[in-house]
Amino acid sequence: MWKRFHCQAAQQPLSVRRRSCLSGAMKPKTRTRAAAPGRPRMEDVARLAGVSLVTVSRVLNTPDAVTPATRQAVMAAVRRIGYVPNLTAGALAGSRSRIIAAIVPTIANSIFADTIQGLSDRLEGAGYTILLGQTGYDAQREKALVTAMLGRRPDALMLVGAPLSAATGRMLTAAGIPIVQTWEMMRRPIDHVVGFSNAAAGRVVAEHFVARGYRRIRFVGGADARSKARREGFEATLAAAGVAPPPAITVPSPGMVAHGRDAVSRILDDGQPVDAVFLSTDVLAIGALLECQRRGVTVPQRLAIAGFGDQDLAREMVPPLTTVRISGLEIGSRAADLLLAAVAGKPSGAQRIDLGVQLIARATT
Repeated sequence: MWKRFHCQAAQQPLSVRRRSCLSGAMKPKTRTRAAAPGRPRMEDVARLAGVSLVTVSRVLNTPDAVTPATRQAVMAAVRRIGYVPNLTAGALAGSRSRIIAAIVPTIANSIFADTIQGLSDRLEGAGYTILLGQTGYDAQREKALVTAMLGRRPDALMLVGAPLSAATGRMLTAAGIPIVQTWEMMRRPIDHVVGFSNAAAGRVVAEHFVARGYRRIRFVGGADARSKARREGFEATLAAAGVAPPPAITVPSPGMVAHGRDAVSRILDDGQPVDAVFLSTDVLAIGALLECQRRGVTVPQRLAIAGFGDQDLAREMVPPLTTVRISGLEIGSRAADLLLAAVAGKPSGAQRIDLGVQLIARATT
């Protein structure tokens, strides 16, 4: 039902009444709703703890600058009223967001997840929050992600590999924040590097195959730069030993178990003799091993298989998988150390940390 509202100008001409009502004279009477209780403020913490606002700020931002008793009293008040610090205000006042951006191709690969874990363990202990994004190996997606992240003014950024486009590289270079690139030892990094040589990873597998007497050898890997570098190191080492492998099989990135299955099926079905396959990730190699088991192809007697990454499942396969070990966890923790030092203003210059690779020979070769 429509309600009638009384306009004080009801007896005035229509045009005047319209102006009067539109200006607010005819607004309906409404009930005043009780104000919702506000969220806890820093002033509430200070009052409850019996200290000044400055002391509360010190406890939250530089806890070592106050006595343990004061710190305990303030934190008890924080917990009691459920106070959450306004980090945006702190960032505006101190030019620090206490956010570290991290960009990886995917977290479906447990090695990249290990890198994020290593990064997180270090940074969270220092009071930083990680802003995480995945590129999906796509240049446009990476550019959009970098744009969005830099717009949130992170204090520093970690990136897996080199930027996928020149435009993104220029954007990162112009950002003026500490940057650590990981998982590669690129020739011209933006700032710091923590990683290993992917070409060396391919080299150690090729040397292992040659030492085992394998000569009819294939490579399976993704189209991403790191997989290509493994293939180049692998094929160059084979060529130096007088072995010329047939063309590599390229699968989508990130490689899945099904891609490894399909690739080894193609190799076994194409009629060319083959006695060893290097797959550029453990996930692909596990798919290949499962397909061999399904077909009754004995490993390594009929076909030797090696992967890359030394993931947990690799050592649990039957037979256990030969692979190349790298530490995603250490990459993340060392990257965090460099970022924290740079954010703190500790002079170090551009750092290049090569963690190396290690062949883990198991029963599949």
